[in-house]
Amino acid sequence: SQLSSDVWVVAPEFNQSGAGHSLSITRPIRAREIGATKFAVEGTPTDCVLFAVKHLLKARPPDIVLSGVNRGTNMADDVTYSGTIAGAMEGCLLGIPSIAYSQAFMQPHPVKWGTATQHGAEVTRRILEMDWPRNVFVNVNFPDVVAASVKGTRVTRQGVRGFGGTIIERIDPRGGAYYWIGYTPGEHELDEESDLYALRSGYISVTPLHLDLTHEPTRRKLAAQFATV
Repeated sequence: SQLSSDVWVVAPEFNQSGAGHSLSITRPIRAREIGATKFAVEGTPTDCVLFAVKHLLKARPPDIVLSGVNRGTNMADDVTYSGTIAGAMEGCLLGIPSIAYSQAFMQPHPVKWGTATQHGAEVTRRILEMDWPRNVFVNVNFPDVVAASVKGTRVTRQGVRGFGGTIIERIDPRGGAYYWIGYTPGEHELDEESDLYALRSGYISVTPLHLDLTHEPTRRKLAAQFATV
């Protein structure tokens, strides 16, 4: 509401952590109207963006897609798992400038939503003042500090944090095994240009990401390798 009087909210009905850029193509989705411009969708964040752009706003597509604010960070290796990031990715694929937002927090402490609330509009305005390529979207992470303690904003690159995935086995009342996938963050790198370093230092992290996952140096090496066959 600080950026526009015409805001539509189309969000998942249930928690979609770890949903990534997934589509619900094997089952129908349902949407519950909460208000004139507010809908809860039984689907993934990607479903939500598609439903909004291709159905609700088909006659008048949005000027921008804002995905989040997520409860918890989406940095480094997190971005490939994140439903919040995927919402911005889908907006980008649809040709709409898109930004993902996440608010860092440390359990069991409460989430400092006021930090994203107070700083989000200005960060968004600054981003929208410039043009960026169609295949680029922006990832914003707010640090786990109160709004007044934010040191500033840093433009960063995607960091590296090893995924410490674990499998936790449990037994149901009938003796059958079932499993939970656990998540333990790996070692953080110390690169001062990374999103990880910025947040740990109390800064807002702004990272441009792009859809093309091609690793160009290796592509050139492979081209040379196969050229000799």
